[in-house]
Amino acid sequence: MNDTEKQLLKIIADMDGVPNGAYNIRSNGALLDRKTTPNVDIKTKTDKPGIDIIIRPNTKGEVIHIPVVINETGLSDTVYNDFIIGDNADVIIMAGCGIHNCGDNESRHDGVHSFFVGKNARVKYIERHYGEGDGVGKNVMNPTTVVNIGENGYMEMETTQIKGIDDTVRVTNATVADGGTLVIKEKIMTHKNQVAKTDFTVNLIGKNSGANVISRSVAKDDSFQSFKSNINGNNLCNGHTECDAIIMDNARVEAIPEICANHIDASLIHEAAIGKIAGEQLIKLMTLGLTEQEAEQEIINGFLK
Repeated sequence: MNDTEKQLLKIIADMDGVPNGAYNIRSNGALLDRKTTPNVDIKTKTDKPGIDIIIRPNTKGEVIHIPVVINETGLSDTVYNDFIIGDNADVIIMAGCGIHNCGDNESRHDGVHSFFVGKNARVKYIERHYGEGDGVGKNVMNPTTVVNIGENGYMEMETTQIKGIDDTVRVTNATVADGGTLVIKEKIMTHKNQVAKTDFTVNLIGKNSGANVISRSVAKDDSFQSFKSNINGNNLCNGHTECDAIIMDNARVEAIPEICANHIDASLIHEAAIGKIAGEQLIKLMTLGLTEQEAEQEIINGFLK
């Protein structure tokens, strides 16, 4: 790996060297390195670009890294990754994509990730997106996530757009069975003329299933963000969707939370709030010696934490 790849991997996947567990590193549209373990197998697909990550039943405590990096301008990369999490497993999956584009052409990564969470299994999925470069070419990422949670399964998705992504459309479609739970925590930062669109659809089909979808975002300069979330309660279930955004400068934000109760015992809540940084907060931090810019960043960091 070169220094740029190492830096990107540190930012998006907390990789400071070679991980101890299973991993698959993709760089510029090709496999860079891979390691499997007795409990985690990773196989290259034969019909399309991507991999199958197979986590055996009863696997506990393993951390799997599946990052993607791009440091070529003009590269367009699409992958289809399937995650099969066996019954009673309890694992963490670190994914994400980093782009370093110093050219004039668009660099793009589209990832279609499908999760099959087994009975009584638990998985925490961490996905971070980051872009950089001193060229004029755009950094584009379009993640699609398909989630299928089995009986009493649990999945927590922590998705973060750190900065530097010019255009993104983030789509998630989930189905939750009896006793299953889905928790989504999204954090997005946009600036300049960047555009970020999020579209969540969660179908609670199982008895005593649940979902909690939370989005925190900051829009600066002339950027635009759109948040759509739809929770369908089709059984005895609990669902909550919430979007909170800070808007600055000439940015625009739209929030469209939607809940559909298709069963008399579906309990669903939606919330949305968009506002600017309060002057009182800035003044309080500036009295501690921070500049106005430093105070703004401190508030933003706390909001997106």
